[in-house]
Amino acid sequence: MSEQPILYDRPTVPANITVHLGRPDDPTARNVTVPFSEYIKNVASSEIYPTWPENAIRANIYAQISYALNRVYTEYYRSRGYDFDITNSTQYDQSFVEGRDIFQNISEIVDDIFNDYVVKQGQVQPYFTQYCSGTNVTCDGLSQWGTVELARDGLTPYEILQHYYGDDIDIVFNAPIGDNVPSYPGTPLRRGMIGEDIRTIQRQLNRIGQNYPSIPRISDLDGIFDLETEDAVKQFQRIFNLTPDGIVGKATWYKIKGIYSGVKGLNDLYSEGLSLSDVNRVFQTALREGDTGPQVRLIQYFLAVIAYFDDDLPVLAVDGIYGPETRDVVMTFQNKYGLPVDGIVGRNTWNAILSVYQSTIDALPPEFQPARDEIYPGYFLTTGEQSSSVSTMQRYLRAIAQNDPAIPMVEVTGTYDQATENAVRRLQEQNGLPANGAIGPLTWELIVKLYHALD
Repeated sequence: MSEQPILYDRPTVPANITVHLGRPDDPTARNVTVPFSEYIKNVASSEIYPTWPENAIRANIYAQISYALNRVYTEYYRSRGYDFDITNSTQYDQSFVEGRDIFQNISEIVDDIFNDYVVKQGQVQPYFTQYCSGTNVTCDGLSQWGTVELARDGLTPYEILQHYYGDDIDIVFNAPIGDNVPSYPGTPLRRGMIGEDIRTIQRQLNRIGQNYPSIPRISDLDGIFDLETEDAVKQFQRIFNLTPDGIVGKATWYKIKGIYSGVKGLNDLYSEGLSLSDVNRVFQTALREGDTGPQVRLIQYFLAVIAYFDDDLPVLAVDGIYGPETRDVVMTFQNKYGLPVDGIVGRNTWNAILSVYQSTIDALPPEFQPARDEIYPGYFLTTGEQSSSVSTMQRYLRAIAQNDPAIPMVEVTGTYDQATENAVRRLQEQNGLPANGAIGPLTWELIVKLYHALD
């Protein structure tokens, strides 16, 4: 059996970058948003001379591109509550002079390489290519004037960069260009939710916990926001003076991201860096026609329940195949709720589907109230959960186990204990679902279906 490729989000070169025209803490300074390539042309024209050897110019521009991309990728300023990506203060960042003239040869070079950047071998994030003039200011990174002599000695741009940053660097060529989308998922994360954003938080909290050992370790990085994850979030919030509610809202998200970048040294010349294992993902970030699998079934389930109570949406088969029928229902949903009508379930469409689903079951008409116990409550049930939904599932599991000795017997306690998790996991294994021991919509649907098959 062949290995599945590792999925990860490759750093994207932003189409635009927002520059703060002053020190980060200067509230009177304006922000300007400019195309990324124009920003690099401006920086290069402000910091180096067009008469330098071309190899020196290219080496400097690689460093300037990588430096800016590191700020954008790690959300260095946005994770600190600012509304910009980088400053023009040379005390903190690179020189950017609004409205300045651009040198022609520099403009042509930037057009050629603006979406190429430096990485350390085995790492993913754009490298923090610290540099300085090398005359009145020196540093551990690249010396701008020093690149001139190296170029005159015949070194290539890559060899010049190796001279300053080490032999273990690579250049990523022709990186994808896209929107500068904030990493915050757009909706608070809380217990019972699932997704790649939650895997990110789990992974980051575990790494932060190496420096702050009072944060409990999360044993399963499965993307399910369980009690362990909630406890880790609460302790993180206590340490960093946030409301310890266990919910990852925008403030907690960016605080986690900022502390994670700090302990990993992502904004330092000598960085622990991000490896593929640090950024690999299990969940697709967008679902579209042609996709298959449990994530597709999840979306279909939610849309099918919504459609049952909403005549504007066609009823959808839950088969795990994102075909034309699913695409059309998604487009109908997007049109009704004011979303871009592209038939793709990205972040905003996913959030909207979950929100409408929750609103739908919360507003069930009176004639459906007796059946409320059999409708998925809208959140994953995991170990430690206490609710009437857990009681319902335990009652159904107990009846199923009485007819199937392969399923462990459970007691109806209303608390999602280890015995319940074991029974759920066995049931999932039998029926080809991800055996995570948690009850999401697909497992919920299976348990209800098997229970009624006993009648």
